[in-house]
Amino acid sequence: MNKPRVLAIVGPTASGKTALGVEMAKLLDGEVVSCDSMQIYEGLDIATAKPTIEEMQGIPHHLIGIIPRTQKFSVADYALLARGKIAEITARGKLPILVGGTGLYADAVLSGMQFEEEPGDPAIRERLYQRLETEGADVLYAELLTLDPEAAEKIHPNNSVRLVRALEICLRTGDTFTAYKQRNAAHPSPYNAVIFGLDWEREVLYDRIGRRVDLMLEQGLIEEVRNARDPAMQTSAAAIGYKELLPYLDGSAELETCIEDIKRETRRYAKRQMTWFRRNAQICWLDMVESNKLEKNSKNEQKIIAKLKEMWYNEL
Repeated sequence: MNKPRVLAIVGPTASGKTALGVEMAKLLDGEVVSCDSMQIYEGLDIATAKPTIEEMQGIPHHLIGIIPRTQKFSVADYALLARGKIAEITARGKLPILVGGTGLYADAVLSGMQFEEEPGDPAIRERLYQRLETEGADVLYAELLTLDPEAAEKIHPNNSVRLVRALEICLRTGDTFTAYKQRNAAHPSPYNAVIFGLDWEREVLYDRIGRRVDLMLEQGLIEEVRNARDPAMQTSAAAIGYKELLPYLDGSAELETCIEDIKRETRRYAKRQMTWFRRNAQICWLDMVESNKLEKNSKNEQKIIAKLKEMWYNEL
């Protein structure tokens, strides 16, 4: 039985994934499935760089703005939703195009990762979140370093949701979070997938990031964050641009300082994204330039066509 075809476009923030995803959807009769851990939440449209109606160009986009900001949401939840959308799009005779920069989400869908059916332990999780409030993330991170150094290397200390999840698995199973993930990942991919990664010279990418942040501010980022402030927000509170502006809104920091914090944290995030994606030997890397539309970058166009022919077609 032939596996369903899936095209994926990955890479760091501000690399042009949205635009290329739309171009590929128009060329290959596809629909976009967002692969972004922040864009899936309602609101924070500017902070998470959700594609606008104009940017979508009439191409259907899925899994954007569908989860309440106060709801906890996991990679297992995403994989279930994304695989459902891929099945729906395939059944309509269209090509599913996974577009986004959340490497963990992309891997969970494309690698065939399975998730334990047994539920987590709410009591352990609640205790960990209470400790997070009273003891701080540094204490929990130090504990994870002791229990599972390999997992700790891959989890940012400020990513409270993944930190708590990793510790919950360690405490509930008596095993490491790393071993748990390896067991879940030990399955063949359910898809015939082609993955393209967008690669920029670092300084050019950092300049794009700076310009994007400036544009977000022009579009009303500060007002969006002011209106979105909610102590009940869970994972969505980690969105870059949200947490960095809170000190300004609280009157404890200058706006210029907070803007520089946003740009710095976005650059750091882009670096972590590239580190993640570089480990994936399946990714076919495209050398990006400022004119990144397919018709203006013949080398990338040739590479894309060659890869699709190799994987899917005798001719295009």
